[in-house]
Amino acid sequence: MPVLGICYGVQLFAQFLGGKVEKGTKREYGKGALTVKDASCALFRNLPETLQVWNSHGDKLTKLPRDFKPVAVTENSEYAAIENRARKFFGLQFHPEVVHTRAAGNHRQFRPWRLWLWQNWTMRNYVERAVEEIRTRVGTEKVILGLSGGVDSSVAAALLHKAIGGQLTCIFVNNGLLRGREAEVVREVFGRHFKIKLQYEDAAKLFLKRLKGVTEPERKRKIIGRTFIEVFQNAAGGRARRNFSRRERFIPT
Repeated sequence: MPVLGICYGVQLFAQFLGGKVEKGTKREYGKGALTVKDASCALFRNLPETLQVWNSHGDKLTKLPRDFKPVAVTENSEYAAIENRARKFFGLQFHPEVVHTRAAGNHRQFRPWRLWLWQNWTMRNYVERAVEEIRTRVGTEKVILGLSGGVDSSVAAALLHKAIGGQLTCIFVNNGLLRGREAEVVREVFGRHFKIKLQYEDAAKLFLKRLKGVTEPERKRKIIGRTFIEVFQNAAGGRARRNFSRRERFIPT
């Protein structure tokens, strides 16, 4: 079976197979130019010699595993695409699955890859599978979700609600760092529109107090993360004591 590693995927399998991954001299993020060096590779047949691709990485391959060869390069990486044709191992440092990689935007050009992903994967299939897995895992138990208003926790809330309905309670923690009216929008969408059980915790003053005078980004991130968990756990603990059995599941995201 062919194996394709994309971005971190190619770094991961290359490292395990004896190659080397190191921090690049500069980060490649956004549009880039890929130059194909071996058009006989199954990944690039019938494609132009130069392609616009989308990158998002800071590390890169600096040594290939045994019996691998480079098939495409960028200005920052001489191993932007690699292969071991005999073993059917292929690797791409760029992201072919996004529309910003123009050739991948037209999937017909990538049919030589014969990837199950593009032939069968749809968002509808993912949602249906995720909902089924959630229902199986949760059963009749109740779930408390920590909601920040960001993409991850919002998607988690929507999927959980679709899967288990009234078994879900969301605790929305306002950290005071949201966009204008965002807290109001989150309460409107999840509380009044989806009719999810929503507990609102306005902790803006606490977050801003702890962030006062802090300028280092990583320290800010850790303060925000720890404070969110603290506020969520305090709110969830009180709600669990009031309304939940001893078998509640806590899913802070």
